[in-house]
Amino acid sequence: MQILQVNEGSSFELLEIETPAPGRGEILLRVEAVTTCPQWDLHLRRNEPMFPNHRFQYPYTPGQPGHEATGTIEALGEGAEGFQIGERVSAWRDPGHHKNGCYAQFAVLSAENILSVPAHLPYEATASVELAMCVGASFLALKEMNCLKGKRVGVMGLGPAGLIAAQMARTEGAATVTGFDLSKRRREYAKKLFTEDAFDPGDNLATTLPSRPATPALDTIIDCVGAKASVEWAMDHAGSTVALFGVQREDYAFAVRHYTLNLIGYPGHSRLAAVYAVNLISSGKLALAPLITHTLPLSRYSEGIDLLERQEAIKVCFLPWA
Repeated sequence: MQILQVNEGSSFELLEIETPAPGRGEILLRVEAVTTCPQWDLHLRRNEPMFPNHRFQYPYTPGQPGHEATGTIEALGEGAEGFQIGERVSAWRDPGHHKNGCYAQFAVLSAENILSVPAHLPYEATASVELAMCVGASFLALKEMNCLKGKRVGVMGLGPAGLIAAQMARTEGAATVTGFDLSKRRREYAKKLFTEDAFDPGDNLATTLPSRPATPALDTIIDCVGAKASVEWAMDHAGSTVALFGVQREDYAFAVRHYTLNLIGYPGHSRLAAVYAVNLISSGKLALAPLITHTLPLSRYSEGIDLLERQEAIKVCFLPWA
């Protein structure tokens, strides 16, 4: 089988290795589609740490950082119950980058980390379940706090996570969904498909969207960026709640003017959130295929990451068998 290995810089190679066998509690996935996780792919290319005290080692673990994958079960290991050979499944949890990943024709996954998905949908519609689970975890918390239904919701960052968040906000009955992104192309794409409006947060929006200490025009904002400027802008423009989804790499300033604001940290991955996401996909309330702007064979991996780097792609879908 073929499996991708990323080397330092922009280089990579497709290795030929023996197809692995699933162990106890594992399945062998025939990977039909695997999508980029722009954070991981771009940080790996640039050798920029993902988190404090994180370092990349090259050549990188074969198949990584591919973890948003869908396909069919090729083989079942002993004790991998509840699934059948030939069943369409998607990965919902990344076990970590110490194991071979899904940028490959086959991948061994724990049965605990996969969920059955609708077989009638195109692979692009089920590959990014793991990302939908991540966003869904924040939305389950917001639902519990009654921060969505009938509320004016803002989404900071209109990349893959933000486009999922916009859809989930609509599904949960938001009165309006407003997007924010520095990229005009992404703002226009979001307005076309998922949001009532979209703005550049760097523009003067004082009239349209007053900020604290004035009464904000939005109730709830979910930040899908993580940057200090983005989060603090959200804190100034949310009347009630800000949910932090974007990866935090620096401290945020919670000022006196934010005294009445609810600030929600990320609740963590969960199977409950994964089931929530898959149910939305199955019922037609969450579309993941529109996140994918380019589809390429895995042999053109570097080209796909180039598209991400130039912000010409939102997500790239790689086909290991093409």
